[in-house]
Order: sequence, then C-alpha cells, then structure tokens
Amino acid sequence: MEFKAIERAGDAFQRPVTPDHIQAVCRRVFGRDARSAVELGLGAYNSTYRVTVEGEARPVVVRFAPEPGAQFPSERELMRNEYATVPYLAVIAPLMPRVIAADWSHELIGRDYLVQTLLDGVPAPEGLPDYPRPAWAPFFRQLGEITRKIHQVRGPAFGPVAGGGHATWSQAVIASLEGIAADLDRAGLEAADLRKAAALAEENRTVLDEITEPRLLAGDLWTVNTMIAAGAPKPTITGVLDLDRTLWGDPAADWTMRMVAKKRDERVAFWEGYGEPARGAAATWRFLLYEVRHLGAVRLERHRLGNGDGVRDTYEAVIRMLSELT
Repeated sequence: MEFKAIERAGDAFQRPVTPDHIQAVCRRVFGRDARSAVELGLGAYNSTYRVTVEGEARPVVVRFAPEPGAQFPSERELMRNEYATVPYLAVIAPLMPRVIAADWSHELIGRDYLVQTLLDGVPAPEGLPDYPRPAWAPFFRQLGEITRKIHQVRGPAFGPVAGGGHATWSQAVIASLEGIAADLDRAGLEAADLRKAAALAEENRTVLDEITEPRLLAGDLWTVNTMIAAGAPKPTITGVLDLDRTLWGDPAADWTMRMVAKKRDERVAFWEGYGEPARGAAATWRFLLYEVRHLGAVRLERHRLGNGDGVRDTYEAVIRMLSELT
C-alpha cells in the first residue's frame, strides 16, 4: 500500500497511525484492502487520511481522534459529539459527508475513528485566493444562509450535543468557562481571567437566561470547514465538514458569529444570507462574554500547537473584554 504521512515533531499533538492501522480499518469496514492512504493537512485536532480502497470507485476519508489521554476534558470525545449531531444536520444534508462507519470500540487502535465519504470541491482556504477579494461576497452570503439553517434547529437542553443537559443557558456557559479554566490549570497556564468571567456569568445569570430556547450551534464553521466548487464563476460552497464542536445554545455564541464580527470586509455579505443579528445592551454583554469563552478555547489550541506568542496574546485580549464586561 502506498502510504504518505505528514512529517511532525515527536511531541506533536496530532499523532499518526500506521499503514497496518489503515488496512485493519478498511478490512473491517469494507472487507477489502486499501491501495493508498494520504494524510491530509487541514485541521489541527484529528488525524485525517484520504484512502483508496480496492473495489471502491471513490476514495474515502478516515479520521482518527486523538488518544483519550491526550484530550482535554473540555474537548473530550469531539468525534462522538460530531456523530451525535448528524441527525440534527439534516437541514444541510446535501453539503455534509456521509458516515460510512463509526467505531468507538478501540479494538483495532486505541482511538475513535470515523469513515466518511469524500466531499467534492477544494478546501475554501485554497480555492478562495483564486478569486479577487470583492468576489468573495457570494461565498459569505451562502455561508450566512447555511448558518441560518443550522441555527433554526431546536434542541432539548443547553450544552454539547452529545453531553448537553443543562436546564438553563447560564448553567451551560458557566460550566464551559470553568471547564476551560480547569484544562488551562492542567496545561500549566494561568486561568484566573477565565474564572473571573465565570464569576461575572454567575452574577449576570438573568442576562444569559434571556436565552430560553436551545438552538444548534455549528461550533467551528468557517472557511477552513468548507469546500468550494473547483473553477466555478464565483466561489460556491459545495461541502461543510468537521462540525465536531456543536452545541445547543445562543446562536450569537457560535464561532461563526465571532469570525464574521472580526472585520468589516467581504464577510459583511454574511448578514444578507443570515439576517440581522440581535442587538441591544444585553446582547452586546453576552457577545463579549462569549468572546472570552472563545479566547479560552483558542488559548488551549495555541498551547497544543506550541504557539507561545499566540497564547500570550489571548491574555491581553481577555483583559480588554473583561474591562468592558465589568
């Protein structure tokens, strides 16, 4: 079997698998051998391979979660969370990869894995630069339409889809902030600013609990999680992938909304597809608190990637947010 892996440092968070692991998965799922496996570089959490299987007309994607012991509790079993979300993403089913098999048994390898169909198109970060920047507006307009469909899905409780169960939105937000703070402690990083945010959330529960209906949040939907049509006259989204951080909550807390708000450029077309966001003092306060939560998660990711300067930047950013929250 032809096997190509990405060269990584020995202490890198993303750990490779072996050709024998790929073959074992293919024999279990398809009853046949793999002819080739190429590790894909997009994404910074799971280890992902494009695999060609004997007798299959199209390659498939095999994704391996990190080993359980390497996962922070606030990010634990994200692949299982993604799998649990599939039934709720029927509103965008034509854009999603289809799950061929999911295996949490750890019999073949001590990691969860998913086998999925390969989406058509090219990753948006690679394809968008082929268009002049003003031509990116249709992409963001379509992204707004997709996000609106996701946010219209109602759920049973607040929190992660696979582990939700909070009766109120304030409980879910406080639990998330405290969970990230605990993970920062485990990583040897200062977390007092996240705990201050959790205390502010506790003091302002009534503001958070104006959100009474759990809605589906994509959790990580942005350019890096989309595919676009190759050679189309305008950038057109053909696929959405890796929605493993889904949760039930306030749509304004979604990562997508944070990224749209960061700059006023072609991405303002997002609102043409999505509709007007909530406004007012309470909505602004909540959005600032959500930014602290996002920055805490970003701090963990940058720590995993060995980005010390990026970790330090998050502390300065959280200080600014806290000054506006208090």
